This record gives sequence, structure tokens and C-alpha cells, in this order.
Amino acid sequence: MTAPALILSDVQQAALIRKLTALADDEIILAQRGGEWTGHAPILEEDIALANIAQDELGHAGMYLELRRALDGTDADALAFTRSADEFTSSRFVELPKGDWAFTMLRQYLYDAYEALWLDAARKSTYEPLAEVANKAFREERFHLQHTALWVERLALGTPESMKRTQDALNALWPYVGQLWQPVEGEDGLIEAGLLPDLNAVKTRWEGLIVPHLTIQCGLILPPGGAAQPGRDTHTEYLAPLLDEMQSVYRAHPDTPYW
Repeated sequence: MTAPALILSDVQQAALIRKLTALADDEIILAQRGGEWTGHAPILEEDIALANIAQDELGHAGMYLELRRALDGTDADALAFTRSADEFTSSRFVELPKGDWAFTMLRQYLYDAYEALWLDAARKSTYEPLAEVANKAFREERFHLQHTALWVERLALGTPESMKRTQDALNALWPYVGQLWQPVEGEDGLIEAGLLPDLNAVKTRWEGLIVPHLTIQCGLILPPGGAAQPGRDTHTEYLAPLLDEMQSVYRAHPDTPYW
């Protein structure tokens, strides 16, 4: 017997739209940063691998925005290519410039761990469309996590120079990573209703995964943490220039129906 479709209240629908948009925005911006390495990665094989990971992240963004379309009818391309920096809800963690290879791999690892564990929990969502998307994206994200975890270990245990760069990257990224756990307005209600994963529970799993890997396996030193994090309406100065480039073609030809 098929379970009846879940009917969302107006408050739940508005909060879910905010959450889906925030998830998509993180994916879009991180994919842009990953894509900046295309043709510039240290080895050809990794050039292809990172480009594929960036493409997967864009695919996840597309899935989240399609879920939003089903709720309010908004167009995914218009959301990605016409909003200003003030209208994006990406975290500052993904907005930071790509840095060197150690910075890119470490950021991708920390993000992949966060996303894989969130998706794993979201597979049990009472909102069936989200559970279906989470099931599909989780398989890809698990591969991303395995790939970037090996890269972080390789860099940390490589040469004194690669170790220094990886530690420098951790020092630079750690103050920003907490913003990934900032809930959107109304998210608590969605968690209570079983529509979304419990962020605190996911964060506990995340810390249990990444802290031993970084410190015991890789020999890195965690910087002091615990600083208060701003909301997702606070951005870095790097977001607007990224959007200017990313949206330039779409904005130059706004009336083109198909590419």
C-alpha cells in the first residue's frame, strides 16, 4: 500500500524552500571553485577527477533546485544565474578563493564529509522527494569523500612543504567551516517533523569522522574553534566577483531560450 503524500504547511514549505536554496547555493559556488582548476591541476588524471567532482556538485544543486521548483515553480537557471550576491545564501566557507592544491583538497574533503553525512541522514526524510534525491546523491558523495580523504593524507604525509601547506590550509579554513552548520530560518521545525536531518547529530558524526583523520592519520593540528558564526546572509568579498563571471553569459543573452 502506497503511503499518502506528505502535505506541507505554508510555514514548512517556506522553510524547506530556504533550506533547498542554501544547499544548492553551496554546491554551485563550490563547483565554480573546483572548476577553476580545470586545465591547471597538478596531474592530468586529477584534472579530470576534480572536474567530475565539480560537475557532480552542480548536479546536486540542480536536484535541490528542482525540488524547489516543485514547491514554488521557480526556474533553476534563473535562480543560479540572475540572483545577486546579496540574494545568495551560500556559506563563506565555499566562497573563499581556491588557493593552492592543499587548500582545495582540504576544503573539498571537509565539505564532502559534511554533505555525505547529511545526505546519509536525509535518506530517512519523511519528505519522500528529498529522500529520493539524498539516496542518489549519497552514492556520489561517498566516492568524493574517499577520494579527497586520500588526497589530504597524501599531502599531509608527503614532503615538509606539502605538510606545511596542508596545515596552513587547515588554519585558514577552520574559522569558516562552522557556517556550514548554520540553520536556515524555520529549520528546527522541519527537523522536528522529520523532514530534515538533525544538524547537531550530523555534526557530531562529522567531527567523529574528520578529527581523527586530520589529527591521528594525517598528523595535523586543529586550530582553536568555537567562534560564533554569522548567518548565511553574510558573505565574503569574493562572492560578487565569482558571480559576475559565472553569470556573464546568461546575463548577456537573457532572451535565449535554449543553448
